[in-house]
Amino acid sequence: MTQQIVRYRDGASAAWGLHRNGDVVPLEGNWRTTGEFLTDGGSAAALRASEADAQDVLGKPIESLDLLSPVTVDGDLICQGMNYASHLREIGRDPASARHNILFHKASSSLCGAREDVIRPRHVRALDYEVELGLVVGRKVSGPIDVTLETLHEFVGALVVTNDVSARDVQFSHEQFCKAKSYRTFAPTGPFLVLLEPSQLQRWHELVLTLSVNGETRQEAPAGDMVHGPVETLRELSEIRDLSPGDLIATGTPAGVALKAPGKLAARLAMLLPPERRAEIIARRAEKDPAYLRPGDVIRCGIRTPDGAIDLGTQENRVVAES
Repeated sequence: MTQQIVRYRDGASAAWGLHRNGDVVPLEGNWRTTGEFLTDGGSAAALRASEADAQDVLGKPIESLDLLSPVTVDGDLICQGMNYASHLREIGRDPASARHNILFHKASSSLCGAREDVIRPRHVRALDYEVELGLVVGRKVSGPIDVTLETLHEFVGALVVTNDVSARDVQFSHEQFCKAKSYRTFAPTGPFLVLLEPSQLQRWHELVLTLSVNGETRQEAPAGDMVHGPVETLRELSEIRDLSPGDLIATGTPAGVALKAPGKLAARLAMLLPPERRAEIIARRAEKDPAYLRPGDVIRCGIRTPDGAIDLGTQENRVVAES
């Protein structure tokens, strides 16, 4: 059974609930973090709420709630870069050449809710979007694991939608991902923390990622277009580092981002320029290119299977200028 869990503001604190038919049923329990929810009875509480008679449950309309990120900031936010064949092609790379999994960190303080504003810093001129499938770690990993598709559910506790918002001019001027992607509000996540049956999690490759800006579809692709899938990535991460319940792995984005590859000649010439000069060229192009995000733009993104059996929900975030 698929369970859509929400985390929302309840007075001065946060509460957890189960989404059912547009209403949210509060869950009995007090979990400070996503890791605690996944390891200390959250799934059982959600199951009890899902089995309760609808007439006996007093729910709250989800539209009336102040939704928070269902992934809390205490965990790590690990990202995969250039992990979709379609995205590699659009930036001028051959997917067959992507032999190595590109892994990096993004500050977990960038996490925000599925309806919160994305704040564009004053100095950022090339703001981009990246819808991504998020894997939420469900158990402690402190050594190499031999995970398979059939045992994936033992290590992945839930799935979420996340948007890897990126400042491309910062990315190129600083020649790294972390700074450009770690500004506060640069990781809208949710609305749901989706708990799946083992057989449903095995369908991860059928999930379709979509993103639109002001109603115009920019990204739409199946998760199966990943170059390095969840099984391979978890194996690799376990050989390098520990993982904890509640850690979030953002698995990369498909084609359709605002950043586009220059022609071969332009790319060669650009490499002769210092990073700051390349970043300035990107920023100037972004100011004229409507594909990049501007204050007032509304980003909508979601992930679901074509048959609707697995639905991670849809987030909607407005871009605002830093005050």
